[in-house]
Amino acid sequence: MPQERRSGRRLELLQGTLDTMVLQSLATLGPQHGYGIARRIEQVSGNALLLNQGTIYASLVRLQQRGWISARWGISEHNRRAKFYAITRRGQAQLNEDTVYWRRLASVMGLMFGMQPDGGGDKS
Repeated sequence: MPQERRSGRRLELLQGTLDTMVLQSLATLGPQHGYGIARRIEQVSGNALLLNQGTIYASLVRLQQRGWISARWGISEHNRRAKFYAITRRGQAQLNEDTVYWRRLASVMGLMFGMQPDGGGDKS
């Protein structure tokens, strides 16, 4: 990946991270429609992530097929018909698993980035 893209303000999502973010958003906020979920993720990321409708809805379909979220029709805050999504028990269990994994990975990455150059020689 070119350095210009990596050093920019927007972040590219690693595979599987969006599903975990959606589950976390629903676990925290309760039932939400797709647009609300996307905006919340953008807000929490400090707008480092921008999600288009196709991206968020692909994740919602995937999560629903896995039984990790449920959906029902309702009325949005703008008085429009919208599908509202909620995390299921299976989804909460998956989120708990994902949380442990990502915390471990973040800890390891923190250790890796904290490494100091060894100076090139054997110090023993």
